[in-house]
This record gives sequence, C-alpha cells and structure tokens, in this order.
Amino acid sequence: MRAAVVTAFGGPDVIETRDVPAPEPAAGQVLVEVGVADVIFVETAIRRGQHGEFFDVRVPYVTGSNLGGRVRAVGPDVPADWIGKTVVGRGVAFGAHAELALTTTDLVEVPPELDLRTAVAVYGDGFTALMLEELAPPMAGQDVLITASAGGMGLLLIQLAHKAGAHVIAAARGDEKLELSRAQGADVLIDYSKPGWEKLVLEATNGQGPGIVFEGAGGELGAAAFSVVKDGGWISAHGAPSGSFAPYDAAEVERRGLTVKGIMDLRADSTTTSVTGAAVIARAAAGDLKPVIGQVYDLDHVADAHRALENRRLRGKALIEVSR
Repeated sequence: MRAAVVTAFGGPDVIETRDVPAPEPAAGQVLVEVGVADVIFVETAIRRGQHGEFFDVRVPYVTGSNLGGRVRAVGPDVPADWIGKTVVGRGVAFGAHAELALTTTDLVEVPPELDLRTAVAVYGDGFTALMLEELAPPMAGQDVLITASAGGMGLLLIQLAHKAGAHVIAAARGDEKLELSRAQGADVLIDYSKPGWEKLVLEATNGQGPGIVFEGAGGELGAAAFSVVKDGGWISAHGAPSGSFAPYDAAEVERRGLTVKGIMDLRADSTTTSVTGAAVIARAAAGDLKPVIGQVYDLDHVADAHRALENRRLRGKALIEVSR
C-alpha cells in the first residue's frame, strides 16, 4: 500500500510517499481503508523531532493522526459488524496518511447527514475544542480572547464562545484570517502581527483584560496573551505554532490568581473528561461545530501541507484525501 513516511527527523522534504506493507489488525484493533485524514500543526513539530516528552515517535513512521474511511477488517476480539461501516477515528501510533491504517475500537460511525471530509475535519480539533469548553468557566457574558483564531481549532472555539454568549475577541495575522474569524462569530478583530496588539485587547475589555483566554499561538504571542488576562482569570496554553508553548512565571500566576491549563490537560489519555468522539460528531451533526476546510491535499503532497502549516498560509483546516 502507499503511505506518506517520515524517513528522518527534519524539514518537510523528509516526507516521502512509499509502498509499505499493509498492516494487520491485532486484538482491539480495526483496519480502515482511509478516505480522508487530517493534518495538524503539532505534526510538523513532531516531524522535526520536537515534543518527544509528549509523543513517543521514532523514525521511520507514517504521518497523520485522525482519519475517516470504511472498515475493511477487525482484530480477533472486535465485533465483525464494524466491517463495511464508514467511521472516523485515530490512527495507532499516527499512521493515518496511508491507504490502509490501524485504529483502536474507539471509533465513531459517520451519520448520513455528515460527509466524510466534514467528519474528519471536526473530529480531532472538535475533541480538543470541547475539552477546552468543558475545562473553561462558563463563557456567557465573558470577554473571551482566542489567539490563532483562524486555525482549524481557533475557528471552532469562536463558534463555541459565540454560541455561549461571550464577547469574542479574535487575534490572528492579517485581514483575511481576521475576516474569516468574523464570519464565525468574532466581535472584535485584532491583528497580532502589529506591535502593541495586546493594548487593543485591553481597550476592547474596558481595561480589565479578558476573563478567559484560549491561547493557541505560543511563544511571544502567548506571553503577551498572559500579560492581558484579567487577574483571577482562566487561560489555556495549548498551542505552539510559534515554536513553543506560551511561557509564564508560576509565581506570577499564583500572585494574580490565574488558572492555567496546558497541553497535558488536553490529552484524553491523561485527563478525566466527559468528551467523547461520539459527542464531537453529534455536535457537528447538530450544527454546533462547523469546521472550515481551507485546503485539501492528496497523498503525494503531504509535505506541501506541512509547508503550508509552517508558513502560516492556511486558513482553517487542512485535509489529506487519500482515496476518492
């Protein structure tokens, strides 16, 4: 079968489309004929050899995490009635950017009212967005700042905050991304590529600062977001497209009475959460989560998807179409 393989840690050129042996499902596993898979920013960092403390990945490996397609076969202890169903799930040790991929039995059948692209686009980011919604204080009437607002998850967070009745402040880079954020329900648009952008956040909150911050940018942008969150406020430092998660001083956090949630608070394998994949798909089917698909690549151009993510060219979600 054909698959996109990271041959060594490094730049996007280390990704090669190769013929590799087809996997066989073991106990507790399901083999899926992949139709569509997603690609997220953290995968570009893992490809460079970063975040080893969070992800145990060794080269060579097949890229891609979340996928959708038709179940071809199941492991010996998995009900055979999964075979033939169209599902979304998460690849085992990545592996989604391939014609065939293994998943666990934590699958969700795609309802007829959702097309496969939409289901895959919402599955991973939607899971994280709903975990953030669960962790955060009630958003109704709150000033909510969302950085990296035009990314796949940022746009979903705007939708959730808007539906909850928040005053939504979207921060992104450039007019096009900000207008996309407005279309999802943002009330205030701030270009954080311009110096002093955090002062505009304070102006938009009558000098108080936002009570809730969904910080998806990381690095210096994330540090600036920390500086404006209201004393006693809540902030998630979950994004690192700037190269690192937002730095913060633990003593200052304690002094200001802030509640901080990090990447480990958003890992279902290390966090108690009521969010399930089925809940994500149900919310999407109900219209509560509407992913914005910015670009679709084929299996031979996974490296181009990584480049677009790293160069900040994407608006919304990037997908890999493996088979039609």
